[in-house]
Amino acid sequence: MNRGKKIVILSHCIINQNSVVKPYAKNGKDFLPFITWCLSNNIGIIQLPCPETGILGLRRWGHVKDQFENSNFINSSIKYLEPFIDIIQDYLKEEYQILGIFGIKGSPSCGISKTCRADWCGEASSYESINDISSRVKMVDEKGIFMEKFEELLKQKNISIPFIDIDDWRIEND
Repeated sequence: MNRGKKIVILSHCIINQNSVVKPYAKNGKDFLPFITWCLSNNIGIIQLPCPETGILGLRRWGHVKDQFENSNFINSSIKYLEPFIDIIQDYLKEEYQILGIFGIKGSPSCGISKTCRADWCGEASSYESINDISSRVKMVDEKGIFMEKFEELLKQKNISIPFIDIDDWRIEND
């Protein structure tokens, strides 16, 4: 049988850096060793959708978790994730091993151990520059909204899968 019966679940931008807010995209080759390792070891890859791109589009600016803590982003995230819960249940029923859910450390939506927060809304006033506003962004020990909702949906189904951050494009299990 050619099935490795192992799966990883990846945040969208791990495979598609085109979805990342400008200018934060990394070179896609940075992920190649991990992707090659998965394929070489017959590990299947499930790519999650990007909630930020889906909700805000490609021409968006950077956001913080505080801006995503609203009903539209939360409900949209849940709607994006629900089919994946069904798929995960099907794989587990067939005795597949899901090695982990991989997110991006610091992301307001897909961070696992850290996300960014700030009292950030509106536009910069005449006396406050964008740099002044962005200096208020702080990293906190929380999941991003999308991963937070993913974990909640999995818990409702009594499914336990490790959540793993990718930090500086190296795998890091926090």
